[in-house]
Amino acid sequence: MRDYINVCLFGIFLRWCVSLYPYSGAGKPPMFGDYEAQRHWQEITVNLPLKEWYINSTDNDLEYWGLDYPPLTAYHSLLCGLVARYINPNFTTLHVSRGFESKDHKLFMRYTVLVIDLLIFIPAAFLLFRNNENICKSKSGLFSCFSALMLYPGLFIIDYGHFQYNNASLGLFIIAVGLLYKNLDYASGIFFVLALNYKQMELYHSLPFFAYFLGKFYKENTFFQCLKKLSIMGFVVLFTFLVCWFPFLNNFELIFQIIRRIFPIARGLFEDKVASFWCSLSIIFKLKLMFSNSTMALICLLTTLSLSLPSSVHLFCYPKPNVFKYSLINISFIFFLFSFHVHEKSILLVAIPASLVYCEEPLIVCWFFIISIIKYDNAFIQKFTEKGQENQEFSTPYNHLASYFI
Repeated sequence: MRDYINVCLFGIFLRWCVSLYPYSGAGKPPMFGDYEAQRHWQEITVNLPLKEWYINSTDNDLEYWGLDYPPLTAYHSLLCGLVARYINPNFTTLHVSRGFESKDHKLFMRYTVLVIDLLIFIPAAFLLFRNNENICKSKSGLFSCFSALMLYPGLFIIDYGHFQYNNASLGLFIIAVGLLYKNLDYASGIFFVLALNYKQMELYHSLPFFAYFLGKFYKENTFFQCLKKLSIMGFVVLFTFLVCWFPFLNNFELIFQIIRRIFPIARGLFEDKVASFWCSLSIIFKLKLMFSNSTMALICLLTTLSLSLPSSVHLFCYPKPNVFKYSLINISFIFFLFSFHVHEKSILLVAIPASLVYCEEPLIVCWFFIISIIKYDNAFIQKFTEKGQENQEFSTPYNHLASYFI
């Protein structure tokens, strides 16, 4: 237990070290970066009625960091916004607070990320790897997996440096995996739906969960037992979705608007340069010029599902925890390489499952982590530069953190 606590404390220390440095977009109008996006969502959810959160209006310009995540992200923004307004109303004043920056506000925002780590991500990781023989038989192996997850710099860089709340959805995902390993299937389904309703990128993990539960229930002794468990799981999933979306259910037009915001086909195949198959292929074939966004989205969907099918079928035939964790890695990597509108941060959805096999494949997982860290380093330093000149103030923490992990 002491070793786990020491790793947690060291992980928190590293996270806070990163948070001492500037964030993406600091002092750079007019958009200011993802830090401002999170602050702006707090401004919108606190000051506008729920029905206007996802609608373009004079008070909510969707071109300026409009909400584009599912309802749980909006509710979280509302909660943070209420606390922010209590501390200092200037943090969330409608219109006037746009681009607001101060030392006190930066500290508040950093604390909101740390609170999610303390309440969700770190306890979830501890419960997943503590005495879980389905992941690794040896206690030292489980501790290695836990350490790899807790000290992986990619999450620090994005959540504390770039500034986002990926630890919330990933923490809920880790809870779902832990419950699955404990055969608490319905509870696992609830937490995975919650993760999906916080960030839609959790679709990367949806097929393994679906294939595992379908295969497990299919192997029940009788058809009645199979049908009973499938029906209960279907009800649990549907009910959780309904609870998350309940405030919006009285307006179908608003629901469709939220879906359009969550899946932004109009924003194109990819942003900037990302290590996806389509971005690499676009060097030779200008896909954005050859196909419309809707056609390209369909191509990405069919390609991703086709390549995910072998691993899904294998998991359906052999619904075992060991097969499940490798399926998570395979399919999430396929989604990262071939799905539509991939972002650099999406590699987290591969990295977190990779920690599950660290005790079995330490060399491969270490190399993957290192490559992903280097990729973050290059991607985010580019965001922290002006006129092509690297700003040492921004690059220092990421270079040091990557060097430490390597």
